[in-house]
Amino acid sequence: MSADTAAVVVDHVSKKFKLYRERNQTLKSAVMRGRKTVAEEFWAVNDVSFEVPEGHTFGLIGRNGSGKSTLLKTLARIYYPDAGSITLRGKAASLLEVGSGFHPELSGRENVYLNASILGLKRREVDARFDEIVEFSGVEKFIDQPVKNYSSGMYVRLGFSVAVHTNPDILVVDEVLAVGDGAFKEKSRQKFLEFTRDGKTVILVSHSLPQIREMCDQVAWLDKGTLREVGDAETVTEHYEKALVDEKE
Repeated sequence: MSADTAAVVVDHVSKKFKLYRERNQTLKSAVMRGRKTVAEEFWAVNDVSFEVPEGHTFGLIGRNGSGKSTLLKTLARIYYPDAGSITLRGKAASLLEVGSGFHPELSGRENVYLNASILGLKRREVDARFDEIVEFSGVEKFIDQPVKNYSSGMYVRLGFSVAVHTNPDILVVDEVLAVGDGAFKEKSRQKFLEFTRDGKTVILVSHSLPQIREMCDQVAWLDKGTLREVGDAETVTEHYEKALVDEKE
Protein backbone atom coordinates (compact mmCIF):
# COMPACT_ATOMS: atom_id res chain seq x y z
CA MET A 1 0.00 0.00 0.00
CA SER A 2 1.26 3.48 -0.83
CA ALA A 3 1.74 5.77 2.16
CA ASP A 4 -0.32 8.30 0.17
CA THR A 5 -3.45 6.13 0.59
CA ALA A 6 -2.89 5.41 4.29
CA ALA A 7 -4.86 7.21 6.98
CA VAL A 8 -2.14 6.42 9.55
CA VAL A 9 1.55 5.73 8.99
CA VAL A 10 3.56 4.37 11.93
CA ASP A 11 7.19 4.65 10.92
CA HIS A 12 9.84 2.91 13.09
CA VAL A 13 8.20 4.13 16.31
CA SER A 14 9.82 3.48 19.68
CA LYS A 15 8.75 4.66 23.13
CA LYS A 16 10.73 4.15 26.32
CA PHE A 17 10.08 4.63 30.01
CA LYS A 18 12.34 4.63 33.03
CA LEU A 19 11.80 1.84 35.54
CA TYR A 20 12.99 2.77 39.02
CA ARG A 21 14.21 -0.15 41.11
CA GLU A 22 14.79 2.06 44.15
CA ARG A 23 13.43 5.53 44.79
CA ASN A 24 14.50 8.02 47.43
CA GLN A 25 11.40 7.97 49.60
CA THR A 26 12.86 10.16 52.34
CA LEU A 27 15.43 12.92 52.72
CA LYS A 28 17.58 10.53 54.75
CA SER A 29 17.64 7.92 51.98
CA ALA A 30 18.52 10.62 49.45
CA VAL A 31 21.49 11.79 51.55
CA MET A 32 22.68 8.24 52.26
CA ARG A 33 22.63 7.31 48.57
CA GLY A 34 23.90 10.61 47.21
CA ARG A 35 20.40 11.63 46.05
CA LYS A 36 20.59 9.13 43.22
CA THR A 37 17.87 6.75 42.17
CA VAL A 38 18.52 3.54 40.28
CA ALA A 39 16.64 3.37 36.99
CA GLU A 40 16.76 1.35 33.81
CA GLU A 41 15.25 2.00 30.41
CA PHE A 42 12.24 -0.03 29.34
CA TRP A 43 11.23 0.06 25.69
CA ALA A 44 7.44 -0.38 25.76
CA VAL A 45 7.33 -0.01 21.95
CA ASN A 46 10.42 -0.84 19.92
CA ASP A 47 10.85 -0.03 16.22
CA VAL A 48 7.23 -0.64 15.16
CA SER A 49 6.11 0.18 11.60
CA PHE A 50 2.80 -0.36 9.81
CA GLU A 51 0.20 1.53 7.78
CA VAL A 52 -3.54 1.76 8.36
CA PRO A 53 -5.53 2.16 5.12
CA GLU A 54 -8.30 4.73 4.85
CA GLY A 55 -11.82 3.46 5.37
CA HIS A 56 -10.84 0.36 7.37
CA THR A 57 -11.10 -0.89 10.93
CA PHE A 58 -7.64 -1.85 12.15
CA GLY A 59 -7.03 -3.93 15.29
CA LEU A 60 -4.13 -4.08 17.74
CA ILE A 61 -3.74 -7.38 19.62
CA GLY A 62 -1.25 -8.86 22.05
CA ARG A 63 -0.92 -9.94 25.64
CA ASN A 64 -0.85 -7.54 28.58
CA GLY A 65 2.42 -5.65 28.49
CA SER A 66 2.87 -6.07 24.75
CA GLY A 67 2.82 -2.31 24.12
CA LYS A 68 -0.72 -1.94 22.71
CA SER A 69 -1.89 0.79 25.07
CA THR A 70 1.40 2.66 24.85
CA LEU A 71 1.19 2.65 21.07
CA LEU A 72 -2.45 3.72 21.18
CA LYS A 73 -1.61 6.64 23.48
CA THR A 74 1.17 7.59 21.09
CA LEU A 75 -1.33 7.53 18.23
CA ALA A 76 -3.62 9.75 20.33
CA ARG A 77 -0.76 12.24 20.98
CA ILE A 78 -0.84 11.58 24.72
CA TYR A 79 2.70 10.21 24.44
CA TYR A 80 5.32 11.24 21.90
CA PRO A 81 7.71 8.69 20.42
CA ASP A 82 11.37 8.67 21.42
CA ALA A 83 12.21 7.53 17.90
CA GLY A 84 10.32 7.33 14.63
CA SER A 85 7.17 9.18 13.64
CA ILE A 86 3.41 8.83 13.32
CA THR A 87 1.49 10.53 10.53
CA LEU A 88 -2.28 10.98 10.88
CA ARG A 89 -4.12 12.20 7.79
CA GLY A 90 -7.22 13.96 9.03
CA LYS A 91 -8.94 14.85 12.29
CA ALA A 92 -8.55 12.23 15.03
CA ALA A 93 -10.59 11.49 18.16
CA SER A 94 -9.74 8.97 20.86
CA LEU A 95 -11.46 7.11 23.69
CA LEU A 96 -8.77 5.40 25.74
CA GLU A 97 -9.95 5.23 29.35
CA VAL A 98 -13.26 5.15 31.17
CA GLY A 99 -14.17 8.76 31.94
CA SER A 100 -11.25 10.29 30.06
CA GLY A 101 -11.96 13.96 29.42
CA PHE A 102 -14.77 14.01 31.97
CA HIS A 103 -14.90 16.05 35.21
CA PRO A 104 -16.54 13.90 37.92
CA GLU A 105 -18.25 16.82 39.68
CA LEU A 106 -19.91 18.12 36.52
CA SER A 107 -23.15 16.77 35.10
CA GLY A 108 -23.36 14.62 32.00
CA ARG A 109 -24.69 17.62 30.08
CA GLU A 110 -21.78 19.82 31.15
CA ASN A 111 -19.30 17.07 30.36
CA VAL A 112 -20.67 16.63 26.85
CA TYR A 113 -19.82 20.27 26.15
CA LEU A 114 -16.45 20.01 27.94
CA ASN A 115 -15.37 16.80 26.20
CA ALA A 116 -16.61 17.92 22.78
CA SER A 117 -14.69 21.19 23.10
CA ILE A 118 -11.51 19.22 23.94
CA LEU A 119 -12.11 17.24 20.74
CA GLY A 120 -12.42 20.44 18.72
CA LEU A 121 -16.15 21.24 18.45
CA LYS A 122 -17.50 24.76 18.87
CA ARG A 123 -20.44 25.30 21.21
CA ARG A 124 -22.91 25.86 18.37
CA GLU A 125 -21.79 22.53 16.86
CA VAL A 126 -22.38 20.76 20.18
CA ASP A 127 -25.79 22.46 20.45
CA ALA A 128 -26.73 21.04 17.04
CA ARG A 129 -25.59 17.51 17.91
CA PHE A 130 -26.46 17.39 21.62
CA ASP A 131 -29.75 15.47 21.38
CA GLU A 132 -28.20 12.92 19.02
CA ILE A 133 -25.20 12.44 21.34
CA VAL A 134 -27.41 11.85 24.37
CA GLU A 135 -29.84 9.56 22.53
CA PHE A 136 -27.00 7.40 21.21
CA SER A 137 -25.47 7.10 24.69
CA GLY A 138 -28.73 6.00 26.30
CA VAL A 139 -28.18 8.08 29.47
CA GLU A 140 -31.01 10.57 28.90
CA LYS A 141 -32.49 10.08 32.40
CA PHE A 142 -29.16 10.86 34.04
CA ILE A 143 -27.79 13.59 31.79
CA ASP A 144 -28.15 16.28 34.48
CA GLN A 145 -26.63 14.13 37.25
CA PRO A 146 -22.92 14.41 38.22
CA VAL A 147 -20.98 11.82 36.26
CA LYS A 148 -19.24 10.70 39.47
CA ASN A 149 -22.51 8.82 40.09
CA TYR A 150 -22.39 7.07 36.71
CA SER A 151 -21.51 3.42 36.30
CA SER A 152 -18.45 2.57 34.21
CA GLY A 153 -20.81 1.51 31.39
CA MET A 154 -22.57 4.88 31.43
CA TYR A 155 -19.21 6.65 31.35
CA VAL A 156 -18.16 4.64 28.29
CA ARG A 157 -21.44 5.11 26.42
CA LEU A 158 -21.43 8.87 26.89
CA GLY A 159 -17.71 9.26 26.15
CA PHE A 160 -17.94 7.09 23.04
CA SER A 161 -21.01 8.94 21.85
CA VAL A 162 -19.27 12.30 22.14
CA ALA A 163 -16.19 10.97 20.33
CA VAL A 164 -18.07 9.53 17.35
CA HIS A 165 -20.31 12.59 16.99
CA THR A 166 -17.34 14.93 16.62
CA ASN A 167 -17.17 13.35 13.14
CA PRO A 168 -13.46 12.45 13.16
CA ASP A 169 -11.59 11.04 10.17
CA ILE A 170 -9.73 8.65 12.50
CA LEU A 171 -11.20 7.12 15.67
CA VAL A 172 -8.85 5.49 18.19
CA VAL A 173 -10.59 3.24 20.73
CA ASP A 174 -9.11 1.21 23.59
CA GLU A 175 -10.53 -1.78 25.46
CA VAL A 176 -13.20 0.45 27.03
CA LEU A 177 -15.97 -0.88 24.77
CA ALA A 178 -15.74 -4.16 26.68
CA VAL A 179 -17.54 -2.36 29.51
CA GLY A 180 -20.69 -1.72 27.48
CA ASP A 181 -23.67 -4.08 27.36
CA GLY A 182 -24.62 -6.19 24.35
CA ALA A 183 -27.01 -3.63 22.88
CA PHE A 184 -24.42 -0.87 23.07
CA LYS A 185 -21.71 -3.06 21.55
CA GLU A 186 -23.99 -3.73 18.59
CA LYS A 187 -24.76 -0.03 18.26
CA SER A 188 -21.01 0.67 18.34
CA ARG A 189 -20.36 -1.99 15.71
CA GLN A 190 -22.94 -0.40 13.43
CA LYS A 191 -21.36 3.00 13.99
CA PHE A 192 -17.95 1.58 13.03
CA LEU A 193 -19.47 0.16 9.83
CA GLU A 194 -21.01 3.55 9.09
CA PHE A 195 -17.61 5.17 9.64
CA THR A 196 -15.82 2.89 7.22
CA ARG A 197 -18.57 3.23 4.59
CA ASP A 198 -17.94 6.97 4.77
CA GLY A 199 -14.22 6.42 4.22
CA LYS A 200 -13.25 6.98 7.84
CA THR A 201 -10.77 4.87 9.80
CA VAL A 202 -11.04 3.07 13.15
CA ILE A 203 -8.13 1.74 15.22
CA LEU A 204 -9.28 -0.65 17.93
CA VAL A 205 -7.53 -2.43 20.80
CA SER A 206 -9.29 -5.47 22.22
CA HIS A 207 -8.50 -8.71 24.01
CA SER A 208 -11.61 -10.24 22.44
CA LEU A 209 -10.43 -12.07 19.34
CA PRO A 210 -14.00 -12.78 18.15
CA GLN A 211 -14.67 -9.03 18.33
CA ILE A 212 -11.44 -8.30 16.44
CA ARG A 213 -12.34 -10.82 13.71
CA GLU A 214 -15.85 -9.46 13.39
CA MET A 215 -14.97 -5.77 13.33
CA CYS A 216 -11.46 -5.50 11.87
CA ASP A 217 -10.12 -5.86 8.34
CA GLN A 218 -6.45 -5.86 9.31
CA VAL A 219 -4.58 -6.51 12.55
CA ALA A 220 -1.16 -5.77 14.01
CA TRP A 221 0.12 -8.25 16.63
CA LEU A 222 2.48 -6.78 19.22
CA ASP A 223 4.69 -8.93 21.41
CA LYS A 224 6.93 -7.44 24.14
CA GLY A 225 6.95 -4.09 22.39
CA THR A 226 7.83 -5.35 18.92
CA LEU A 227 5.68 -6.00 15.87
CA ARG A 228 5.27 -9.75 15.47
CA GLU A 229 2.96 -9.70 12.45
CA VAL A 230 0.60 -7.46 10.50
CA GLY A 231 -1.99 -8.60 7.97
CA ASP A 232 -5.61 -9.63 7.52
CA ALA A 233 -7.54 -10.18 10.73
CA GLU A 234 -8.32 -13.89 10.29
CA THR A 235 -4.72 -14.89 9.55
CA VAL A 236 -3.02 -12.82 12.24
CA THR A 237 -5.47 -13.73 15.02
CA GLU A 238 -5.12 -17.41 14.07
CA HIS A 239 -1.32 -17.19 14.36
CA TYR A 240 -1.66 -15.32 17.68
CA GLU A 241 -3.97 -17.97 19.12
CA LYS A 242 -1.62 -20.73 18.02
CA ALA A 243 1.31 -18.99 19.72
CA LEU A 244 -0.66 -18.74 22.97
CA VAL A 245 -1.49 -22.46 22.82
CA ASP A 246 2.11 -23.43 22.00
CA GLU A 247 3.38 -21.48 25.02
CA LYS A 248 1.07 -23.37 27.37
CA GLU A 249 2.19 -26.78 26.12
